[in-house]
Amino acid sequence: MVNFGFDFRKLIGPVVAAVVVALAATGIPRNAAADLGQPSGKVILTVSGKISQTNVGDEARFDRAMLEEIGMQTMKTSNPFETGMHTFEGILLNDLLQRVGATGETLVAYALDGYAIEIPVSDATTYPVLLALIWNGREMGVRNKGPIWVIYPIDAFEELKDEEFSSRSIWQLERIVVE
Repeated sequence: MVNFGFDFRKLIGPVVAAVVVALAATGIPRNAAADLGQPSGKVILTVSGKISQTNVGDEARFDRAMLEEIGMQTMKTSNPFETGMHTFEGILLNDLLQRVGATGETLVAYALDGYAIEIPVSDATTYPVLLALIWNGREMGVRNKGPIWVIYPIDAFEELKDEEFSSRSIWQLERIVVE
């Protein structure tokens, strides 16, 4: 072993810290490549199809806490189905797609009542589409469009006021298939 007159082991701590900081600066969402873990509460969303991160067979199942862990966001917007301005809290659809390693171009979103709608993945990358869990400060349940409601920021983008986007604002969302 060559002796350079310096103990390189002293560099390990600072080097590891620098690598962690560099990885954090890459823009990869928190938990993006981490194990999904297992739901400990009631599963409220299942994602399947073209995904690389799963936790039950070929699906990614999430309870409310697991979704909140992805990173809650707040959005104030009007909505074609309710009058006035509303405050919604939830996770960004794009963050969920990154979390499960989605590689498809289309999402088929299913509601508890069987309603299904196709949502282009480009919606999630172009706009901050929210999977709302809280509406005007109250956790959403099945009786008030929950547990998850897809919310588009229609007041921030004029083109989102079109019926095409309104039809994608599915409530009582329970499942997404990535195609």
